[in-house]
Amino acid sequence: MTQKIQTLILILFISTTVFSQKHNLNKVTVQELAEKVHPLDSSASAAYLHKFGKVYFEVVDGRFFLVNEVSAKIKIYKKEGYDYANLEVPYYTGGQAVRLYFEDAATFNLVDGKVERTKLKSDGEFQEKINENYSVKKIALPNVKEGSIVEYKYVLKSPYASYFRDWYFQHDIPVNQVYYEVVIPSFFKYRVFVKGFADITATPEEVVPAFNKAYVQSKVVYSGKDIKAIKDEPFVNNMDNYTSMIQYELASTNFAGEPIRNYSTDWTSVAKTIYESDDFGGELNKKSYFEKDLDALLKDVNSRDEKIATIYNYVKERMNWNEKYGYYTDLGVRKAYAEKVGNVADINLMLVAMLRYAQIKANPILVSTRSNGISLYPNRGAFNYVIAGIEIENNKGILLDATSKNALPNIIPIRAINWLGRMIREDKSSQEIDLLPQTNSKELINIMASIDASGKVSGSVRNQHYDYKGYVFRENYVPLSKDSYLEKLEKKYPGLQVEEYEMTNAKDLTKPVIELFKFTNDNLVEHIGDKMYISPMLFHASTVNPFTQETRLYPLDFVYPYQERYNITLTIPEGYEIESLPKSMNIAIENNVSTFKYLTASTGNQIQLSAVHEINNSSVPADYYSSLKTFYGQVVEKEKEKIVLKKKI
Repeated sequence: MTQKIQTLILILFISTTVFSQKHNLNKVTVQELAEKVHPLDSSASAAYLHKFGKVYFEVVDGRFFLVNEVSAKIKIYKKEGYDYANLEVPYYTGGQAVRLYFEDAATFNLVDGKVERTKLKSDGEFQEKINENYSVKKIALPNVKEGSIVEYKYVLKSPYASYFRDWYFQHDIPVNQVYYEVVIPSFFKYRVFVKGFADITATPEEVVPAFNKAYVQSKVVYSGKDIKAIKDEPFVNNMDNYTSMIQYELASTNFAGEPIRNYSTDWTSVAKTIYESDDFGGELNKKSYFEKDLDALLKDVNSRDEKIATIYNYVKERMNWNEKYGYYTDLGVRKAYAEKVGNVADINLMLVAMLRYAQIKANPILVSTRSNGISLYPNRGAFNYVIAGIEIENNKGILLDATSKNALPNIIPIRAINWLGRMIREDKSSQEIDLLPQTNSKELINIMASIDASGKVSGSVRNQHYDYKGYVFRENYVPLSKDSYLEKLEKKYPGLQVEEYEMTNAKDLTKPVIELFKFTNDNLVEHIGDKMYISPMLFHASTVNPFTQETRLYPLDFVYPYQERYNITLTIPEGYEIESLPKSMNIAIENNVSTFKYLTASTGNQIQLSAVHEINNSSVPADYYSSLKTFYGQVVEKEKEKIVLKKKI
């Protein structure tokens, strides 16, 4: 019997002879090569026909070596799948000898009804040094065409018992069959973490003798069949967080005649270890390099809030981020301060040190960026970023990141908004900190427009971008030239022609970014007979529901809560009258996750529209997907509705 693994994270304790199933390569059939499309996913550019992995230990000269064997058989359906004929395997080369080698790599094609094999030659295999500790081996399989099948096998041998590679059951192409067998000697204990939603089974743990019968081992086999490709969906922070995979963490060793050694840890210990590093806590203790400058800066500043703002703005203005991540300093705060450039830790640890010098209760907060994902277990690699946090009354806090010129208190860069961080205090205690924004960021759009007798719409627009809406606008559009931005704007709204464009408060972060411009648009009105049809939303009308799938397994990530408010006044052309207006609407999703209010009215020859759309949570559980899909469908249909104008008789 097998046990189903369907939970997002499953933690097991298991304690691993060699792989009992022999999966031979070079068994390619004419039928496999003749297959034109994947039977379950016609859009697939490629697919794993088989993917096999085995992990076991072997003894060499009295020492245990951890062996990872991986073999794969991949069908290439389309040119877009050619990349799957190339493989890169990074591995550790900074300490004791770790060996990595490829075997049986070849490409198979159907030629005159027969299977033709093209073997990988030495000129298709490369090795590159990434840094002092890591290298990468690459292969590029030859003679790849649409319809080809490629196969490879590699073996990685390491003297490090902790060197388990992450094993992915799921990829961005379908996986027809996947097996992963793990055999571990009883001297080693591991914690096992499984994540994702693919239907993976695991055999009960089996005790098997070692090859020489000198000790016993445990064996577990994981398997899956017809695993769907994981595909990008809208509103997902990092698909890797939801890709089905398994990780092994060394928990302890227990060798005869030796005490038990524990290796697994908890988040508190991880944070403490990081803080005790000279490149982290040691840098926080340095202050002589800024004392004179800061004393002058704070001479006439008395209140706490003024001190925070003064120091934060000073660091933002002085320092320039070199776009390098990390929670350990790169140059060191002293050199970074002198050169006015540094990595994330150089800048934000400097900020924390200055705030503490001013008697502000500030601490570093360890963060995993959105691109880094979420770790399944406590380890130092779980974090790759650090920001500053200030503890204030009523269990509230202020988040600060000085790496972005456009950031504000509690408006940190999008890259750092990733669920939870961990704050470390001076006494080395730590706690989780919610990084998700809690208040709505607003965008206010006011339009005064009129329609002429030909159906051309002209008018003026005033857009105001607040908080995160302002941050995103400043990051993405303020650096552009005026012509480049207007080109993007007119491309976003076909038919829009912008004139007299002005932007204010681009650099004044205390105020919203304001856009003012005049426009004309010939594409908004539809003529049918003697009637005109136009959406009250003008060029802001939604036309497509972003949610198209029947079901969803992952949370919906909106990054930050927001409100979009439209106030539009439309003057109808002389000689026309209103035949009908879209009806008003007020809808909401349970627990006020999202709301939409749409109100139309008319006075004389003017039509007024007020529309407000709110998303009230940064992250929304997948349970709400069906409701959100229906909700957005209603919004789109409402915004498609037209005002009907008819000629007066």
